[in-house]
Amino acid sequence: MKYLKAFGQFWYDFIIGDDWKIAVAVVTSLVILVIAMLSGAFSDTALTLVGGALLMVAFSISLAIDVRKKKG
Repeated sequence: MKYLKAFGQFWYDFIIGDDWKIAVAVVTSLVILVIAMLSGAFSDTALTLVGGALLMVAFSISLAIDVRKKKG
């Protein structure tokens, strides 16, 4: 059981790391891309560009959340 717990902690730290918002952004972007890919709405090139744009927007939102002024 100790090894299973250590394995789980490794993957949590590897995926989540210091900022859980970035992990959520990546997972959300990937889900959106998979849905778009399965629907066949975009070509491969368009999916690549949309994926890059999604990640840039998600990281920008995460950064804006982190640097905003705290009230109080």
